[in-house]
Amino acid sequence: MKSFNDTKWLILFFCSFFLLSCQSQNKKAMKFDVNKTEAEWKASLSDVEYKVLREKGTERAFTGEYWNTFEKGKYVCAACRNELFTSDTKFDSHCGWPSFDQAIKGSVVYERDLSFGMVRTEVMCAKCGGHLGHVFDDGPEETTGKRYCTNSVSIKFIPEK
Repeated sequence: MKSFNDTKWLILFFCSFFLLSCQSQNKKAMKFDVNKTEAEWKASLSDVEYKVLREKGTERAFTGEYWNTFEKGKYVCAACRNELFTSDTKFDSHCGWPSFDQAIKGSVVYERDLSFGMVRTEVMCAKCGGHLGHVFDDGPEETTGKRYCTNSVSIKFIPEK
C-alpha cells in the first residue's frame, strides 16, 4: 500500500508543478505599454500599492477607500492612470471591495488564477499589468452578470466635474 501512496503524491506534485509552470509562462508572454523595473515600481508606489499591484496582494474587506463610494466619476489605475471603470458601472455587492459590472472596453486583461486552491479570473490593467482584483459571474443579472471585485488601493477615483 505504501507504494500506491508514494505514487499518488508524486503524481500530485508533478501536476501542481505543471499547472504553476503554465500559469507563469502566460504572465511572461503578456506585453504592456508601461514597463518599469521593480526598483522603479517600488519608487513610484506606496508599500501597500506595490504589494497589491505588483505582488498580487489583497486589501482586507471593508477597509479600502472606495468600497462604499458612489459619486459620479471614473476610476483609473493607481499605477499608470489608465481609465478602467466608470461610476455608472459600480454597485454595492456587500463584499467589502469596490465592485463594478463591467470595465471600460480594452482597459483590462484577464489571466487564469490558480492560487489558493481555487480557479479564478484575475483582472489586470491592460496598460501596466497591475493586479486589480478578480472577476466573478455573480454580479447583477439585470446588467452584465459580472462582478469585478477590485482592490481600492489599485485604483484612484477622479470625480466628475
